[in-house]
Amino acid sequence: MEILVSSNHEGPRLKAALFDFDGTLSTLRHGWESIMEPLMLEMIAGKTEIDPKLEKEVRDYIDRSTGIQTYYQMEWLAEAVMRHGRNRGASKDPWWYKAEYNRRLMNPVRNRIKRIKTGESTVYDYLVKGSKDFLKALFNRGVEIYVASGTDDPDVKHEAEVLGLIKYFKEVCGAPLEKADCSKEAVLRRLLEDNKIHGSELAVIGDGKVEIALGREVDALTLGIASDEENRCGINPAKRKRLIKAGAHAIVGDFEQLDELLLWMGI
Repeated sequence: MEILVSSNHEGPRLKAALFDFDGTLSTLRHGWESIMEPLMLEMIAGKTEIDPKLEKEVRDYIDRSTGIQTYYQMEWLAEAVMRHGRNRGASKDPWWYKAEYNRRLMNPVRNRIKRIKTGESTVYDYLVKGSKDFLKALFNRGVEIYVASGTDDPDVKHEAEVLGLIKYFKEVCGAPLEKADCSKEAVLRRLLEDNKIHGSELAVIGDGKVEIALGREVDALTLGIASDEENRCGINPAKRKRLIKAGAHAIVGDFEQLDELLLWMGI
């Protein structure tokens, strides 16, 4: 566990924890970047050559947009297609690109879910190590657990159920279908305003800079998960770098240091 910023968390006991899902708890969608990148390159370049400059532009965008709602990534793609002008006749509709991306992404996701259901794999093959025990510990200590994800709402709910995590969550909120709405901001705002939870009573936990930055804005305790999704444990250096820039109070690669994490969180 790498503590980066003093949290000064000596106020009220934590009442709630807001989690990201993909890459933080679940690895069912591991490899999404390797699907999004060729899609973007293909759509921008059309029949022209994919040059190193374009590759860098796309990779840099994917890196800095990790954690935001997929629609907004596809909105960028639609704009980039028009800006480059190399794929004449290509769609201008971000929703079309989102549908195509989801079609490609869901092939490996469905295969992984099928392996769980047939017994070829277990849920632990697609969970960041220690995550289920960590959720159980928070749940048993009376901490309300919320999930906010940029993944489509029905999909994130289904995947949480497949992985056996749904029982720990008070609410799971993904991206609304056919709506450009940021679920992470919406859930955080509702927690603070409607549920009367103060920032000092909230922990925000995720592998993306979006949720960590949002957590810091409201004075929540922020835990960055720099997960190596291939191995489901250890540190991913690229994620660590992003999380440091976002201002995470502390960073771990997984949840195996359960006692240390709970002590740090004051619960």
